[in-house]
Amino acid sequence: MIRWNTDQADLREGLARWGEALSADHLEQDERAAFSWDKWKLVQKTGILALPFEERYGGLGQSLLTTMYVLEGLGEHCRDAGLSFSVTTTLASTGVPLEKFGTPEQKERYLPLICSGEMIGAHAITEAEGGSDAMAMTTRAERDGDHYVLTGGKTFVSNGPVADVFVVYARTRPDGGALGVTAFLVDRDTPGLTVGEPVKKMGLRTSPLSELYFDGCRVPRDRVLGRVGGGFIVLDHVMKREILFSFIVNAGEMRHRLERIVEYAKTRKSFGQPIGSYQSIANKIVDTKIGLETARKWLYDTAERLVAGENVTTDLAIAKLLTSESNLASSITAVQIFGGHGYMTEYGLEQDVRNAVGGTIYSGTNEIQYNRIASMLGLGK
Repeated sequence: MIRWNTDQADLREGLARWGEALSADHLEQDERAAFSWDKWKLVQKTGILALPFEERYGGLGQSLLTTMYVLEGLGEHCRDAGLSFSVTTTLASTGVPLEKFGTPEQKERYLPLICSGEMIGAHAITEAEGGSDAMAMTTRAERDGDHYVLTGGKTFVSNGPVADVFVVYARTRPDGGALGVTAFLVDRDTPGLTVGEPVKKMGLRTSPLSELYFDGCRVPRDRVLGRVGGGFIVLDHVMKREILFSFIVNAGEMRHRLERIVEYAKTRKSFGQPIGSYQSIANKIVDTKIGLETARKWLYDTAERLVAGENVTTDLAIAKLLTSESNLASSITAVQIFGGHGYMTEYGLEQDVRNAVGGTIYSGTNEIQYNRIASMLGLGK
């Protein structure tokens, strides 16, 4: 069991004070599928984007666990789930690989702007034909003197319409397998890069998503992130943090939702008594509590093991599965307990269901996670 110290608690409490402002008009903005630049300015003021990065680049130098603890608070206090998703996307997609694999020049160029929130980040991995199979990517990067020329396209790029810099994964060796992929830092204004229009989606609507197109996109050689052919090493490092960051936010959202349904079950009466006194309702709430605490334990335990240098392949898959499924289940439970009110948009609970469905798909679908766990158990081909 982790015992958080005063400094960690102060960081989380400091963020909580921004909760009301970050949540303002979230239902209306979700309906319009609008990214709020005004709220992003508030995010900049909170300092949350600086948490895990070195102080020399404007960061706060906090540990992985402390960063997660504060991000859990973001999920608890910010009702704009799309905004929270854009925050974790910037942290994991761009800041995390820069700090681990970036050259001194790359860090100096990008990290201070990531920490301050002046620069929004995104990564471009998924392709229309490949889906979760990153090995099937066909976007090419061919060497031409001091540049690489990128050709191809990416889909489902979170933050795409608003991002200033993309970490793009492309093939530098068509027959190189996992060693044939390289990560590149690509600025938005790079000639040959076209950012598609925002794509309408089911949930997380305030976090915009688009496609990217590369048509003779010339990227300087010094924008290779890590080493040539080391793209999957970068991606593996990134995806571990993406899962921990994104889904600990979901745990915070589940905590807030649990508090809402407990309060409602105590005060809403049916047939002369609080609905929480009925075992069928009470059991649903208890299941929600168990799901929340189990997810939190797996996420934080996995983070501790990752920091200790242990193999967390199975742990991450289990943590992702547990959290996404528990988040979806608790959102449906909330709608059911609130009844007709839960079905109405003004309560924000149907929005929670739409948002939670995404968690079973992004960061590797849950079906992929099952396959991964089975493989680690030796249940392969």
